Amino acid sequence: MIEIEAVPPLVDPVLIAAFEGWNDAGGAATGVVDHLIEVWDAQVVAVIDPEEFYDFQVNRPLIATNDEGMRHITWPSTQLYVARPPGSARDVVLLRGIEPNMRWRQFCAELLAAADDLGVGLVATLGALLAETPHTRPIQVSGTATELDLEDRLKLEPATYEGPTGIVGVFQDACQKLDIAAVSFWAAVPHYLPQPPCPKATLALLSQVEDLLETGIPLGDLPEDARAWERGVAELAEEDEDVAEYVRNLEESQDAADLPEASGEAIAREFERYLKRRDRPE
Repeated sequence: MIEIEAVPPLVDPVLIAAFEGWNDAGGAATGVVDHLIEVWDAQVVAVIDPEEFYDFQVNRPLIATNDEGMRHITWPSTQLYVARPPGSARDVVLLRGIEPNMRWRQFCAELLAAADDLGVGLVATLGALLAETPHTRPIQVSGTATELDLEDRLKLEPATYEGPTGIVGVFQDACQKLDIAAVSFWAAVPHYLPQPPCPKATLALLSQVEDLLETGIPLGDLPEDARAWERGVAELAEEDEDVAEYVRNLEESQDAADLPEASGEAIAREFERYLKRRDRPE
């Protein structure tokens, strides 16, 4: 069982979860949780014991030297944080972890038991996958939900993917079996840019979190980081004509597919996000 530190009662908390590994192309999903931990000054309230869930030859512990010159070990693990976002009507529990190597069902059961102890009634999982999409276009985000009203409110298209899944898929399935409302957002990261960070994809997922929470989120340096990332990739692509041609082909394909998306409704959603950020109390 996960031991939770004493925390005051939370207000209608939602859990936002991301895991390193197969589910986290470009570090986009964990980048969201890391950003939220920082901007909301989230506090750790629980750490799962890694001994039962990780193969330390796959996810090795790290050794480092602290400011006092003492050597110490950091073990791979999963943490739960609590945040009280300014201006939000509800509190947030943040789950930042690593995809486990074994006992996935027990892993999910323990995390959801801890979430229940904290009063969580809604779970949002974040993921990122490699896709044939150009870095020059908006990052596409797909989503699934366990309840129709969530799908309708967030305007999600029903998922059609069938095949191997990771801990994000298993975690959402565990929520559904316990009748916990759950939603999952996935960002499509250009497959020719698999290495983290990918701030542009992190921004795209953050926009979905804003829609879910119906509140603005401070973005900090992320917009400029995303622009710098795109400029850097463009410079590299220009140095290789084959890569540049491949990107142009991807652009043409996506532009043709996304033409209907350039709608008044999509523009209105972006304007609403802008207003929420502008009106956010400092």
